[in-house]
Amino acid sequence: MQTVVQIACTKGSSLRDAIANDAKLADRGFKVLEQKKQGRAPGWTKIRSNEGHTGTINVEWNAVTHFLTCRIINKGTGSPDEVIGAFIGYILERHKRRLKLITIWID
Repeated sequence: MQTVVQIACTKGSSLRDAIANDAKLADRGFKVLEQKKQGRAPGWTKIRSNEGHTGTINVEWNAVTHFLTCRIINKGTGSPDEVIGAFIGYILERHKRRLKLITIWID
């Protein structure tokens, strides 16, 4: 199952970079697995929950549109609700000044 969370942000620097470099990310139960490999699209980060939730979050930043796109991928019997809830809670707590709109699509 894949779920997409798209966040419209105010103009400014990359919210993806702010998330990836946030020292308090681990306090909210997440860790950065990978970032910007050569050959990958710029602005790409992979995050996983440390709290035992199954799922990975692929985070991309579009500097032109100021949109953060987060794809939550669950394998097996995992449910995305806990990972999405924890991640949106983190975003609202740490980056609320940048947020304009949060949209969630379930595929």
